[in-house]
Amino acid sequence: MALFSYEGWMLLLRWFHFLAGITWIGMLYYFNFVQTPFFAGAEAPVRMGMLAGGLVSRALWWFRWGAMFTFVTGWLIIIHKMGQLGVLGFFNTSYGMSIFFGGMLGSLMWFNVWFVIWPAQQVLMASAAQVVKGGSAIPEAAARGQRAGFASRTNTMLSIPMLFFMGTASHLTLFVGTTRGAKVAALILLLVVMAAAEFNAMVGTTGPGKKMLSTVKGTFWGGFIVTAILYFGLEILFP
Repeated sequence: MALFSYEGWMLLLRWFHFLAGITWIGMLYYFNFVQTPFFAGAEAPVRMGMLAGGLVSRALWWFRWGAMFTFVTGWLIIIHKMGQLGVLGFFNTSYGMSIFFGGMLGSLMWFNVWFVIWPAQQVLMASAAQVVKGGSAIPEAAARGQRAGFASRTNTMLSIPMLFFMGTASHLTLFVGTTRGAKVAALILLLVVMAAAEFNAMVGTTGPGKKMLSTVKGTFWGGFIVTAILYFGLEILFP
């Protein structure tokens, strides 16, 4: 196969998708497993220095652009498959349904990165820069930071089912030989789970869902529970 053939370009597209995805999820896990616990136990001057000194902004650059390239290349791959098989043909394959499930979860995660986490982190970094220079913190910074934290933990939770459906797309046979109605019900189940996860992240500051996301262990359990809900929900829909 020539690298600069049609199939070669598709190979490169998938390769860049994997590279971008590893970068994005790697930075997501760094923030949640390393930086956030470190900040929780660090003195305020240390936190302010990291926020204002360029470390966090540099990490966020790789984080958000990793998310963007993963999102764009992923949907290009899905659109390519739909062009090959037709939209209905794509959804009539177990591979297509599984990849679509993973893609939808990843798209919600991308949305949180660019429209919740990154805007909030900009406010936090600007506030830290003002404090380091002897000024006052931006009043909304703490609330924005808390919301970004919920969104980031939600992304970590959703990454578990997202990677499950992406990684097992060639192996799952749940969707084989199922009716159109069952597939529509499966997509509704996915949307309900996504809406519940996003509502938990975006609305309120307390409650069982917020308590679960307050620890790495709880976030992991949440991810496995969401995966189980989707998987066994599909087992019920597609007996």
